[in-house]
Amino acid sequence: MDDKPGPVKKFVDAVAETVREDGRPSVTVPGAPGSKPPPLAEPTEPRAPLGPKPDQRAPLPLSPTGRDIGVPADAAAQNGGYLTTAQGVRLPDSDHSLKAGPRGPVLLQDHHLREKITHFDHERIPERVVHARGAAAHGVFRGYGTAGSVCKAAFLQEGVQTPVFVRFSTVLGSRGSADTVRDTRGFATKFYTSEGVFDLVGNNIPVFFIQDAIKFPDVIHAGKPHPDREIPQAQSAHDTFWDFVSLHTEATHHTIWNMSDRGIPRSLRMMEGFGIHTFRLINADGASTLVKFHWKPKAGVHSLVWEEAQLIGGMDPDFHRRDLADAIEAGNFPQWELGIQTFPDTPEQSFEGIDLLDPTKIVPEELAPVQPIGLLTLNANPVNYFTETEQVAFHPGHLVPGIDITDDPLLSGRLFSYLDTQITRLGGPNFAQIPINRTHAPVNDMQRDGFHQDAVHSGVAPYKPNSLDGGCPFFAGAGEHAFVEYPTPIAAAAKVREAPASFDDHFSQPRLFWLSLSPVEREHVIAAYTFELSKVYEQAIKERVLTVLARIDEGLCREVATGLGLPAPAGTAPADTTASAALSQLGQRWPATGRVLGIITGAGSDPGVVRAMRETALGAGLLPLVIGPTGAPLAENVAVQRTFGAARSVEFDALLVADAPAPGADDRGARDAKSGAVAGGQPTLDSRIVLLINEAYRHAKPIAGLADARALWAAAGVDPQAPGVFTETDAARAISSLVEQLSTHRVWERFPAGAH
Repeated sequence: MDDKPGPVKKFVDAVAETVREDGRPSVTVPGAPGSKPPPLAEPTEPRAPLGPKPDQRAPLPLSPTGRDIGVPADAAAQNGGYLTTAQGVRLPDSDHSLKAGPRGPVLLQDHHLREKITHFDHERIPERVVHARGAAAHGVFRGYGTAGSVCKAAFLQEGVQTPVFVRFSTVLGSRGSADTVRDTRGFATKFYTSEGVFDLVGNNIPVFFIQDAIKFPDVIHAGKPHPDREIPQAQSAHDTFWDFVSLHTEATHHTIWNMSDRGIPRSLRMMEGFGIHTFRLINADGASTLVKFHWKPKAGVHSLVWEEAQLIGGMDPDFHRRDLADAIEAGNFPQWELGIQTFPDTPEQSFEGIDLLDPTKIVPEELAPVQPIGLLTLNANPVNYFTETEQVAFHPGHLVPGIDITDDPLLSGRLFSYLDTQITRLGGPNFAQIPINRTHAPVNDMQRDGFHQDAVHSGVAPYKPNSLDGGCPFFAGAGEHAFVEYPTPIAAAAKVREAPASFDDHFSQPRLFWLSLSPVEREHVIAAYTFELSKVYEQAIKERVLTVLARIDEGLCREVATGLGLPAPAGTAPADTTASAALSQLGQRWPATGRVLGIITGAGSDPGVVRAMRETALGAGLLPLVIGPTGAPLAENVAVQRTFGAARSVEFDALLVADAPAPGADDRGARDAKSGAVAGGQPTLDSRIVLLINEAYRHAKPIAGLADARALWAAAGVDPQAPGVFTETDAARAISSLVEQLSTHRVWERFPAGAH
């Protein structure tokens, strides 16, 4: 829109160069130092705090009511070279309390001590009940204009660029839990549109555990740690979860998605997002269309294997948030296309026999293709985790003209719950004035006072109607972009606590999902159910889950029962349905841009060769990390990012061997327990690198090396003729082979799959 307010245009101008279709920003290895290196000794001269790094961006400096205040982005940050109190009084000391003599009691009059400790005592706010563990980034959304026939929202018009803030999260874990647990992931997007804030609050799984919000406390209480011991943390592998989902079978569809590879994504930037519910779009003529929202990642949809997820949980529990931040810092900006499935808004609100108000159902893409309507690019990391990622407040009721809700009973409850939660977490009703939550559109809501009221309002008549303030603010009509609820007809009905009969089918769509998976993906589902149920103590719960699995597929039930050492009940699955290729993560090819390549070097590696390898990898869109025996650079401009002792295969999508390294000085069990982890190790090779190669090979990752790598292949149990193993004399050709193989994410042929 040409009439976008100043703040939106200023933001878009600042990031427009990052939205490119024919090129990428220059790529750098993440972890660059600050703008001014610290001295070895403690500084003695004051200076102002350092500004954000190039990959970081703070919320726009807007007033609490959305007005551009025309100051630098860091104007709200702390400043000055001297330590002060909260009131700006400079302090001479912050290491010692005021005491009656050096060994005397601390004095109550020490106002600095009391202020410092009191603030520290209140630094934490209640974490979210669900989605507590999160990571986020700033970005921009560009509308394609292709939604114009069904939606009048300004931000979807062709070429319109809208600032966004996106938060990803796990559902069950606390803020301190690990990233790679098996769980549903939240995918919440805040659009700062010219017509107000629009929040699209969804997950990486398109269906939910329940059909009605009144069951939400039940499913979360069941999934959270047991209340007697507060274990297990961030996991569904325990009695209460499986007790609930085996009794409440509408959870079956979401559960099988969670047991699939979708429950352990490779990266936040490599997972889909879904709005879950059916929404209503209204066009300029007032016509209504029902839709489901989809986020499609440009990098493809990829997952970890279960052993990787477990290893990462110990090696780097921050793996997903680090991966997201590093990708942005490196210039490999994650991108998703926003798409919609559209359905006629009929009185039945169903499509091809699928009830569109049932949040446990999908509409296969073969029946309703996903139509792209815009591009999301994440291009800046937050400056401060608490003020941005932790305080951002999403709400499905934050809507703009052209987007409305439906009568989905789960969505109806969310409209209440999110607002109610923010009031408690963020200290009152003025949470919209927190900088990350501030709309970029003008605000005149006549709301007054309350905790944390930052705006200084004028006028004497915050009520309607009034004459003392000249009747202001006035009501807007459709011509002024007012939000007007769609006049949905409501059939005559009695008040009842019931669900429609169409909500009763709990098994046909789980079977559809199972039949749509490739053989290797089915193996992973079987392994997941077997692992999870092996953690259940009560035998009756295991047997009950098997009766549920028998209603999905007889082979699935039989294999899980075998793993548990239990008899399999008779199969009672619904009739076969047509599989949906869109539900499998395999079968397509994706760009390798942003994939992490580990380059293995040794003490005698030629720095020139390694530098050339790194440059070739960067040119191919990969992020190369050099793995060396110590942290010392191989040469000037050839830094080592990982040491043999610190590196683990789970960090990398592919490996390139520049040299078969001799044992490092720390290659001994007392120093590093990974030493000698592979039986029959070669004493002339570093055993940690042998383990690195072995794990990558077992996890079906592509590996390549020059002629010297043959000894490593033998020591690590690698078949040099196996798919995805490349032994070359030319490094550029080896990297080209890796890039080609990475287009399918893994070398799936290395995973033999059984028939079920």
